[in-house]
Amino acid sequence: MSRKSLRPGARAALVGTGAGLVVLGLLLWWLRPLGEKPPSGTITFSTGTRAGVYQKYGELLRAELRKDMPHLDVRLLTSAGSQENVERVASGKADFTVAAADAVETFRLAGHPGADRLRGVARLYDDYVQLVVPSDSAVRTVADLRGKRVAIGLPDSGVRLIATRLLKAVGIDPEHDIVPRADGIDTGPGRLGKEIDAFFWSGGLPTDGLKKIAENSAFRFVPIGEDLVGKLHESGGATRYYRATSIPESAYPSVQNGSVVPTMAVSNLLMTRSDMDPRITEWLTRAVLDSRDGIGAHVHSAQLVDLRTAIYTDPLELHAGARRYYRSVKP
Repeated sequence: MSRKSLRPGARAALVGTGAGLVVLGLLLWWLRPLGEKPPSGTITFSTGTRAGVYQKYGELLRAELRKDMPHLDVRLLTSAGSQENVERVASGKADFTVAAADAVETFRLAGHPGADRLRGVARLYDDYVQLVVPSDSAVRTVADLRGKRVAIGLPDSGVRLIATRLLKAVGIDPEHDIVPRADGIDTGPGRLGKEIDAFFWSGGLPTDGLKKIAENSAFRFVPIGEDLVGKLHESGGATRYYRATSIPESAYPSVQNGSVVPTMAVSNLLMTRSDMDPRITEWLTRAVLDSRDGIGAHVHSAQLVDLRTAIYTDPLELHAGARRYYRSVKP
């Protein structure tokens, strides 16, 4: 049957269908960088401890990447936290990771091998320092930890870095004035009030490892005041990345009973190396921003990822692939 023999309504429908397919094709082309096929290959993503936010974020991001890049194999590696994550990317043991800005800067200032190759992909969300004690503890300030059994985080964690600095700021030697324990968020909550008197944690809000014990209101937070954050700033270096803030009352409502808790926070960075494939980095950056709400439904802190602030990855220079993405969405 020729097009001339079609009824006017049929011809209009045919034209409409064709136009729709063209629009759909253009839309799919626009969604893919430069109309290219999705990148393929294998990348390794270093996360964190199993009960922490980094690990959960990594798992959810891998699922999102699978949708956009079905032929990209994303392998997750658990880790002690920020310090180990930075070293892994710098040495090539991992390709991407999330790490706190203070840990990144500490690594850079120490001049460790590969520090000059580190590049930023996106600023994500803030980690909040959470000093946890049993609800009936006599500990009211960081200085009260003297002589106590205190979990200061795993040796290569960002928690260890922060806890050590806070203790020294109040005149406590972490090696001699307390009984240090190497528990993280995976074991610390279960040992609280038994083998340990307090533990430090630094992570997004809320953290699953604390939500579980919060149901029984078995702990409370020790405040970290603005004056103590100011003391940290006086020591210079990477401490400039700490800012005074508060744990909002909505984080752990059954524990906080409507009160906010003074503390400090540090931003988290998604990072890679300068030699990482720009196409993979561009696509991954897009997936991170596009999946904010989907991941945020399961990791509350991920809801704070924002295009307007993601580009600020200080102290790291942006990776070329990430820069290409941000330029493509610039208004």
